[in-house]
Amino acid sequence: MITTAEKTNQCFFKQHGITEIDYKDVTILERFINPHGRIMARKRTGVSAQSQRKLAAAIKRARFMGLMPYVAR
Repeated sequence: MITTAEKTNQCFFKQHGITEIDYKDVTILERFINPHGRIMARKRTGVSAQSQRKLAAAIKRARFMGLMPYVAR
């Protein structure tokens, strides 16, 4: 049986000491997008709720600026 201590993952951004998620840092943002170009859920990535909101905003901003595609071909 898995205990709660084994289940919990620390947030990627907290692990690496990233306080602000920059929309221009496409290499980090691409880690949180599936092959179809959709933003992956918190449950799959282990990101905290606060970081997930910042991440989604950064991905959407990067898409709008043309740095990332809306859909994968």
